Amino acid sequence: MLAKSFQRSSSLPILRSHKNLRLLSTLKLNTTTSSYFKSHLEESAKPYVTPSFVNNTLFQSSSNEWFDLHDPATNKVIAKVPQSTDQELEDAIATADKTFESFKNVSIIKRQQMLFKYVRLLRENHDRLASVIVLEQGKTFDDAKGDVLRGLQVAEYACSITTELLGTNLEVSTDMETKMIREPIGVVGSICPFNFPAMIPLWTIPLVIATGNTTVVKPSERVPGATMIIAELAKEAGVPPGVINIIHGKHKTVNKIIKDPRIKAVTFVGSNRAGEYIYETANALGKRVQANLGAKNHMIVLPDADKKQAISGIIGSAFGAAGQRCMAISVLVTVGDDAHSWIMPEIVAAAKALRVGSGFDPKSELGPVISKQALSRAESIIEQSVSAGKATLAIDGRGYRPEGFPEGYFIGPTILENVALDAPCYTEEIFAPILSVVNVPTLSDAIKLVNANPYGNGVSLFTTNGIHAKKFERNIDVGQVGINVPIPVPLPMFGFTGSRGSFLGDLNFYGKAGLWFMTKPKTITALWKTSLINENEGESVTSMPTHS
Repeated sequence: MLAKSFQRSSSLPILRSHKNLRLLSTLKLNTTTSSYFKSHLEESAKPYVTPSFVNNTLFQSSSNEWFDLHDPATNKVIAKVPQSTDQELEDAIATADKTFESFKNVSIIKRQQMLFKYVRLLRENHDRLASVIVLEQGKTFDDAKGDVLRGLQVAEYACSITTELLGTNLEVSTDMETKMIREPIGVVGSICPFNFPAMIPLWTIPLVIATGNTTVVKPSERVPGATMIIAELAKEAGVPPGVINIIHGKHKTVNKIIKDPRIKAVTFVGSNRAGEYIYETANALGKRVQANLGAKNHMIVLPDADKKQAISGIIGSAFGAAGQRCMAISVLVTVGDDAHSWIMPEIVAAAKALRVGSGFDPKSELGPVISKQALSRAESIIEQSVSAGKATLAIDGRGYRPEGFPEGYFIGPTILENVALDAPCYTEEIFAPILSVVNVPTLSDAIKLVNANPYGNGVSLFTTNGIHAKKFERNIDVGQVGINVPIPVPLPMFGFTGSRGSFLGDLNFYGKAGLWFMTKPKTITALWKTSLINENEGESVTSMPTHS
C-alpha cells in the first residue's frame, strides 16, 4: 500500500515567543506503523510537505523558502522541505530552553520508563522507518533496516542510564565525605547528515532523554522523513512537550544552532569543511562540540588471509550503501605480489556480479547515490585520476542505469588499480561505490601508509597470523580497528571512536563518552560531626584544611 502525502489537520496554538501565541496548521505524518511506502511514488503523485516539530506538535512551516527533495532512484521531486523561518528557529530553541528547567528534574526512573517504551515503539516501526529511508535516501531496504537497527541499539543502551550514570562517594576524612554526580547541561543542538537518516538522530535523542537534557535537531534537508517519525514516536512514548524539537534548513539553521547562547552543546556528523567551521565557531563561543568529519578507510589484506572472508569483507564494506558510509572501506591495500595476484580477479568478478537498482527491489544489493551533484563529482574524480595516469580502471561503473530508472543517480561498482597516493581517488573522500587498490611490499609499509593519511576513522586487517595482528594493533594510529572485521564500528556500550582528522572534540559519540558529553560533573563535600566537638575546634583557622 502506497502511503499518502502528509495530511493537514486542525490549527492549534504553538509557542511563538514568550509573549504571544500564533495558530499554525498542524500536520499528520504520511505513514503509520502498518501503512508505509512499498514502492517509489507514482509519477502523478504530488510532493508531500515535510513538517517541523516543536512542543510535541507537527506543523507546517510558514516559510517562503522550500527545498525540493528528490527520490535518488527516479529524480522525481517527492517532497518539499522548508527553510525554517527566524521565528520558528527561535520558537524551537526557546521551547527547548524553557522545557529544560522542568525536564531536568524528572526522575531518572521516569525517564528510563520513557526510554523502555521508546525502544518498543522504534522496534514496532522498524520497517516503516526503513521504507522512508529507501524512498528519500536510496538505500536498499535491508541496508535501511540496518541504519535503523544501529540507532535502535543506542536507544537500548540509553535504557541502562540508571547504572551508567551512577555517582561516586568517598569518606575522605572523619565525618567528611565527598560525592561526585553528573547533571544535565541544557539544550543540545544536533546537526545530522544524509547518509544515516535514522541512526545519527538516534545517537542524540535517546541520550538526551536519558540524561534529562532537551534538544533541537536539524536533519539533513535531503532525508528528513525518518527524523520526523522518530520525533513522533518520542511523543508517543511519553516524552514531554519541548524535549525534542525538529527544525529544517541549511546555513541559516546551522548558524542559529551553533551561535545561540542557549544551546550548550553541538553534535555534528558530516563533511570536513562544515565540521571544521561548526567546531571552530561553537567552540570559540564556549560550547561543547563533538564533530565527526571525513574519512579514508583502508583494508589491509595479507597473503595469509582467509580468501573467502577477505573478499566478502571487501565487497560488502566498499560497495554497501553505495559507498556512502563514513566507515566504508574505500582503499584496499594488498601486501606483497601474492596477495595482490590472488585477490584482484576475485574482487573484480564479485563486484561485477553485484545487482544495482531500486532499494525497494529485494534483489538489489546497492542503490543510487544521494544526488545528481554527488554522481557528477564521483564520475569526475574517476576521470581525473585515470586521465592523469594516476590510476587504471579494473571496473568502470560510470553511466550505469538500471532498467526502468533512466533518470536515477546510479553508478556501478568501480575498482581503480595502481593508484598513486596523490590521485584524487585516494586523497578525496568520494562517498560512492569506488574502491582504490594500492599494493605495498610489507605489513610495516601498510601501517606507515595508513598512519600517513590525515584521517583516522577506521581501518581493518585481514590475516590468520596472530603475531601480525598484534603488531598491527599496537602500531596503527586509527580510532576504530578491525581484525578480520571490515567495518569495525563498536556497539553503543563502547562508543564511536574515530580519531585524528576524522574527529574534532574531546568526547566521542554514544557510550560512556556520549553520556559524559551531555552531562557535567559536580562534587559535593559535606561535614556532619558525629564525634564530640573539641572546645577549641570552633576557633578560626586561616591555613589550608588538611582533611586529616
